[in-house]
Amino acid sequence: MTESKLYIEGGRRISGEIGVHGAKNSVLPVLAATLLVAGTCRIHNCPALSDVYSSCRILRSLGCKCRREGQTVEIDAGTVSAYEISEQLMREMRSSIVFLGAILGRLRRCRLSFPGGCELGPRPIDLHLAGLEKLGARIFEDHGVLDCTLPGAVTGADITLTLPSVGATENIMLAAVIGTGETVIRNAAREPEIADLAGFLNACGANITGHGSSTVVIRGVDSLHGAEYGIMPDRIVAATYMGAAAITGGELMLKGVRPSDMYSTVSVYEQMGCSVYPYSDRIYISAKKPLKAIKTVRTMPYPGFPTDCQPIVMAVLTKARGTSVIVENIFENRFRAAPELRRLGADIKAEGRVAVIEGVPRLSSAAIVATDLRAGAALVLGGLAAEGTTTVSNLHYIDRGYESIETSLRSVGAKIKRM
Repeated sequence: MTESKLYIEGGRRISGEIGVHGAKNSVLPVLAATLLVAGTCRIHNCPALSDVYSSCRILRSLGCKCRREGQTVEIDAGTVSAYEISEQLMREMRSSIVFLGAILGRLRRCRLSFPGGCELGPRPIDLHLAGLEKLGARIFEDHGVLDCTLPGAVTGADITLTLPSVGATENIMLAAVIGTGETVIRNAAREPEIADLAGFLNACGANITGHGSSTVVIRGVDSLHGAEYGIMPDRIVAATYMGAAAITGGELMLKGVRPSDMYSTVSVYEQMGCSVYPYSDRIYISAKKPLKAIKTVRTMPYPGFPTDCQPIVMAVLTKARGTSVIVENIFENRFRAAPELRRLGADIKAEGRVAVIEGVPRLSSAAIVATDLRAGAALVLGGLAAEGTTTVSNLHYIDRGYESIETSLRSVGAKIKRM
């Protein structure tokens, strides 16, 4: 079977309105968290992403009933019995490791292999495992398979993370929420998606405080009940469409966003010379003036500039006047968009954790290949700005985090089609 490609006829200004769907990085841990509920949960604003479908396949494999209707997914985890996730399902996405804490929290036993997904360099899960061991988990590794047990009730622990890992914070929260004691996570990740997971768990009867700060406190409860919950908007998708407006000299109104989650990203676009106006639930961006280079952009844990936005901004900076520098502090293999952007005529030199982008007056079309989710989105932006028809392949990466990216872009003036 031949995979689809995107065909992009570049050089068209992006202009109009786009609605932003629910956050991939929020919905996946929330779907895992439904395992802890002996009842039915309805998750609204649930995007149609391949990673979401993978999560639903994992839930069904564990014994859940899972049904989708429009933007709502209904999960009944009352019949959960299996504690093992197959290697095939684990390999479908990186975020599958978040099921470890949820299964342990519900069944006190979990068996799974190391996760797959985008190859962005090592994402060690040692922080996840060390945190779970502090809660009393016993973990054995056998030829790439983790066999974990959590004997007895969780009685709480004081856990300090050496890095504010999002995944480790989520896994510890999920494993500790049902129990008898108080668990404190210090140097916890502060991302809005962590707060969204805590919001869902609290809606189900959990007792979690401090989420959104560096100290999260989980007071164990006897059980969780079903609830309805709406997923927060995807700030990375919003930043991507802002990039589409910026790189084409266009303007966009992004609806259904939370500007308060996006200060660091908004600041970068403003430094490029874009006019950005945040409202309570929307952002307007205009890029009528020529883009300016940025001296240095550094990726940092939230509330710093997000690593997921780095390839997006790299693509936009290829058209900015002057020299820009990007320092990648989160993942060591996050410049995978650079070689493909160079095929379009970009002037990018990347070595180690530093990339130097010299703005060019024009980009030209080429056949380019997505190598991971955000690099794929960056290539789409490059194609929007390039003269001629650009083809982007390996769309399965892009579909992990963007709900029909071509439909959204076509609605605001892009000439783009999937074939």
